[in-house]
Amino acid sequence: MNKQVNTPEPQDENKLIAERRAKLRVIREQGNAFPNQFRPDSQAKALQDKYGEEDKEALEALGHQVSVAGRVIRNRGAFMVIQDTSSQIQLYVTKAARPFAKGTDLGDIIGVRGLLHKSGKGDLYVTMDECELLTKALRPLPDKHHGLADQEIRYRQRYVDLIVNPDVRQRFELRSKIITFIRGYLDQKGFLEVETPMLQAIPGGASARPFVTHHNALGMDMFLRIAPELYLKRLVVGGFDRIYEINRNFRNEGLSTRHNPEFTMLEFYQAYADYHDLMDLTEDMLRQLATQVMGSPIVLSTKPSKGDNEPEVVEYDLSKPFQRLSIFDSILHFNPDLSADNINSDASAREAATKLQIPLKDSWGLGKVQIEIFEKTVEHRLEQPTFITEYPTEVSPLARRSDGNPFVTDRFEFFVGGREIANGFSELNDAEDQAERFQAQVAEKDGGDDEAMHFDADYVRALEYGMPPTAGEGIGIDRLVMMLTDSASIRDVLLFPHMRRE
Repeated sequence: MNKQVNTPEPQDENKLIAERRAKLRVIREQGNAFPNQFRPDSQAKALQDKYGEEDKEALEALGHQVSVAGRVIRNRGAFMVIQDTSSQIQLYVTKAARPFAKGTDLGDIIGVRGLLHKSGKGDLYVTMDECELLTKALRPLPDKHHGLADQEIRYRQRYVDLIVNPDVRQRFELRSKIITFIRGYLDQKGFLEVETPMLQAIPGGASARPFVTHHNALGMDMFLRIAPELYLKRLVVGGFDRIYEINRNFRNEGLSTRHNPEFTMLEFYQAYADYHDLMDLTEDMLRQLATQVMGSPIVLSTKPSKGDNEPEVVEYDLSKPFQRLSIFDSILHFNPDLSADNINSDASAREAATKLQIPLKDSWGLGKVQIEIFEKTVEHRLEQPTFITEYPTEVSPLARRSDGNPFVTDRFEFFVGGREIANGFSELNDAEDQAERFQAQVAEKDGGDDEAMHFDADYVRALEYGMPPTAGEGIGIDRLVMMLTDSASIRDVLLFPHMRRE
């Protein structure tokens, strides 16, 4: 498949690079080619915020001198434009600065001192009374009209993507603000931020295939963590009643628009609480997050167009109460041809799955079969904010069984736009029950399931000392940012997503 790449052709690019290297050689001969003494005292956005409303004459009378620095993104003869970390600002090329401007290439980083003025059109500019080349750019920026259009190059060369696409920088600034808000929210609720090992002797806390490494001094294989859960719950045993960690996890699985081998999770645990408490907390946190960081509880999502139709824009209103449905009820709701009798026994559920053309393994029990039906027929249709509850015990090895129905657990997953955003449950604090479930997972691993859990004897020992009734939850930060910023792929919200070698 041919891809559109709006960068110079290799021959042209090589010629431009050669010309810039020649300029750099001349600069080296004249002295320090990469000086580090210039200190800007102003940024573009701050100047606009402070002086943008001043009229031209008042600003001129003020005679305010500033020093600014940034990357040259336009060179129009009489005016240049630089871009700093906050925004862009114009520079007026004085007669004395013309030779400097003429020798400057797009992409160069320069420092300028001069008076702040406003043009007849109302644009702020700085006169180039003093100017200095701080960094010579050897590679040309992409074509100014088309930008960097090739998506794969944008991911591989994120540094260029950030330079030429301001909306990309804004997305990652929002990501940072989202994480900052979450920290502040949980801190205010009395949670303590902690850190747990990323290198683990036993991978646990989730069902996933781990990355394996080797520690030479200890002479043992170790695993990059797939989740911090079991370590965090050890801390609850130790007396920390409310804790959280914003952590990097690693899973040796496939790549997709929703999956990256390493990703960021928020996990938090609250003693003397159940999964209903965490659903309430999650709903409140996301509502406040959207309102305070994004500016509105209404989140917009653009759905891909079908055929020649315009893309559909869907609204998620986080100000309204989130829907709550059990796995069992959601299957019946989205499969009107099924009745309760069709999915409440192993034989009938398997028959229903077969009619729905869902492949099954002989070793799966009723709970796993129900989950397969749910994932294939329900999950992608959970458009509005929805908590799905009461997951079967068979697929929830760390969750507490329901007192009213031991076939299911006190667990939920949270969905928006057909994507799972969060997973939480009342924690299993029965050490004997946990040991039995670990044994069942070991049997599945011995049967060929690479994602089944290991038996963690130390964690069982920790539970034997006694863990108070606790609820815990994990929220996928990457998927949450995707939802809030209307991003179609997880790679759009990761600064450096993993990709195959060039």
